[in-house]
Amino acid sequence: MAVAKMMSVEEYLSTSWDPDREYVDGRLVETNLVDYDHGEVQGFVYSALKSRGLRTVMGVRVQVKPTRFRVPDVLAHRGERPTGGVFREPPYIVVEIKSPGDRADDIADKIDDYLDFGIPNIWYIDPRRRRVTVETRDGSRICRDVVETSDGQISIPLSEIFADMPSTEEE
Repeated sequence: MAVAKMMSVEEYLSTSWDPDREYVDGRLVETNLVDYDHGEVQGFVYSALKSRGLRTVMGVRVQVKPTRFRVPDVLAHRGERPTGGVFREPPYIVVEIKSPGDRADDIADKIDDYLDFGIPNIWYIDPRRRRVTVETRDGSRICRDVVETSDGQISIPLSEIFADMPSTEEE
């Protein structure tokens, strides 16, 4: 992710970009470009979570610390809409989808922020590897057949997440 410039929280919150950017300790951070596989998986996960009764959005800011705002690829919650368009309470699920150019350290920092904020379900999806990893305080767990929430209320088979993607032999 490229760092654009330094700015205040107030300036960040009063400015919009397309696509949105994250804010980390005074730095405006651009997200990496999304490729077709990323977009396809993002759309499916959004629809799958919504069809399971969750309020689901993409590209919404989450204030994980006083000077940190993250923008997960997909976010799902059960509560009311956030005031001011920013989540200041932990959502039920955040999903990050690997983009070309993502650096492991940047993803690890995001996951740490989500864990510190108390988000109970953090899913990291790598479309190229057809892999979903669940991140928790106790470590990472690679899902084999299905990804589930920590309370077992939401379950999505991996075959559904990756159903429309070409097999690795076709790539």
